[in-house]
Amino acid sequence: MIYVIWFIVFIVGIFTISTYNSLTALRLRVQNAWQQINVQLKRRYDLIPNLVETVKGYMQFEQDTLQKVIDARSKAMVTSGVAQTAEAQSALNASLGKVFAVMENYPDLKSNKNVLDLQEELATTENQIAFARQYYNDLVTQYNTRQQVFPGNLIAGFFKFQPSELFNIAEAEMVLPKVNLALPR
Repeated sequence: MIYVIWFIVFIVGIFTISTYNSLTALRLRVQNAWQQINVQLKRRYDLIPNLVETVKGYMQFEQDTLQKVIDARSKAMVTSGVAQTAEAQSALNASLGKVFAVMENYPDLKSNKNVLDLQEELATTENQIAFARQYYNDLVTQYNTRQQVFPGNLIAGFFKFQPSELFNIAEAEMVLPKVNLALPR
């Protein structure tokens, strides 16, 4: 009888350790995925001043629009937390979208190689942010699910694991308007 009790204690101990380790590993993967998003956002933040500086000379009457992009970038750079970052990214996306829309009114910009290159780099960065965001949200979903299903919820509750936030941006705000800066033929 004592062997049966020890066997049960051993199995419960192994299960507890295994569940704790898997929750910890998922939490660390979520943190790493968040840092990958930050790397892509920093790349984006570094590209924006170049874009603004390049188009500034052409868009003399649109200084307010350009200033809104700079302000949104500055606010986004100092955010912390998932929800605050998502909100700041929405505002930055909206202001960038306005710049790209206004750029359509300036034919000289459509032929400027620097603008075309910067737009391509921004589009690539946006794709990388979207991929990193999707990966982060997938890991957060796994982590949160593992915490909420039985019997993992017992271990998560006992060791005070906290759910992570998804990085949600409204779909309409996430996609920049399509702008064709190709030379007319």
